[in-house]
Amino acid sequence: MPRSTEPTVVLVHGAFADASSYARVIPELTAAGLKVVAPAVPNRSLIDDAAYIASVIRAVDGPVILVGHSYGGAVITLAGTEDNVRALVYLAGYALEEGESLGELQGRFPDSGLADALVYTPFPVAGSTEPGTDVTVEVEKFPALFAADVDPELAAVLAVSQRPLAARAFTEAAPVAAWKRKPSWGLVATSDRTINPDVERYGYERAGMTTVEVDSSHLVMLARPKAVAELIEDAVRSTADRPAP
Repeated sequence: MPRSTEPTVVLVHGAFADASSYARVIPELTAAGLKVVAPAVPNRSLIDDAAYIASVIRAVDGPVILVGHSYGGAVITLAGTEDNVRALVYLAGYALEEGESLGELQGRFPDSGLADALVYTPFPVAGSTEPGTDVTVEVEKFPALFAADVDPELAAVLAVSQRPLAARAFTEAAPVAAWKRKPSWGLVATSDRTINPDVERYGYERAGMTTVEVDSSHLVMLARPKAVAELIEDAVRSTADRPAP
């Protein structure tokens, strides 16, 4: 049976968030006639998270436009090597180079202020006597750092419903960089207080991406959903007739 030629947009969330962070973008995409999948990222390990998202991509019938926000950008940098991925879209995200970790990329630039707001909590690891470490953002600081231009009541909910990221994800080096083979788009959130916008710009420029800048907090999908949807739709249109790399 032939595979579908209609693209599916796979939305990968970042750290300290979940797939509901795309709640305002998904209606924009579906109204444009696009199929959408928004999986839950385990947030346990960059390598393992990318492997999980790669399995989601392989289950999609037809081409995929792969979108990653924040830490999700690092995840799609690995998972985007799947054969049916036609394009990558980074939203206020990390575009890693081969052999580079999140910590290394972030460390090239002045800190955004996030580091002083992080909370470290041990969690049990199956089969090991050594615990892992979960990382979250202080609840009181979350709205200003993450969601300064999002409705305050929603930001307060997001602050207490964070999906932690395991600390090991910050130190794992990317074994591949999908943007070397796949056309890529990047959105810089110019009022981002979670990731220094220059980190975003640097990664995008290094990858030769088509880039836009939007005055937004880190959670650009909730603050500026139409701008995000337009960028994704641009990637869809630009790769509609492109064969697999």
